[in-house]
Amino acid sequence: MAPSQARRKLLDAAVGHALDAGIGDLSLRELAAAIGTSHRMLIYHFGSREGLLVAVADAVERAERDAVMADGQGREGAWRTWERLSDPKMWPQERLFFELYSYALLGRPGTDGFLDGIVEDWVGPVADGLMAEGADERDARADARLGLAVVRGLLLDLLATGDRGAVDEAYRRFIGLVRPEA
Repeated sequence: MAPSQARRKLLDAAVGHALDAGIGDLSLRELAAAIGTSHRMLIYHFGSREGLLVAVADAVERAERDAVMADGQGREGAWRTWERLSDPKMWPQERLFFELYSYALLGRPGTDGFLDGIVEDWVGPVADGLMAEGADERDARADARLGLAVVRGLLLDLLATGDRGAVDEAYRRFIGLVRPEA
């Protein structure tokens, strides 16, 4: 198997494990055992535990962006996106994302590149959808950035407080303000 194919297979297994059970607290050896490989293979393909976690987070984020685009626009699409992202089954992945975000902000080894596109990879596609609905580019980009900030902030709130009702109400209020259609 070519190195890139082996890396892809290991990444797919790690993503699958992350989606099923989370991986934030696992050592590299424990993660390797969980996905049927050795820690040496993970180091060879990803450089470090953090490097693997960054690759997992990138893959999950890519899949989430695709899902957001499939949810559609408008209030209903925004609510479908929120329900998926805030589902308790996603909390381990959300925690991992915020953990890696903080590691990258601190410049921790192995997180190189994590911040590349962390905002723009979401703003671009969402703004494109808003422009397709008639928004001008400047407003669409600002609204997309605002929406991303609100979703990330409310996910942090939810993870920290567990107050589902208050967080859902805040998100409903937000989408009512930015998507006033009936």
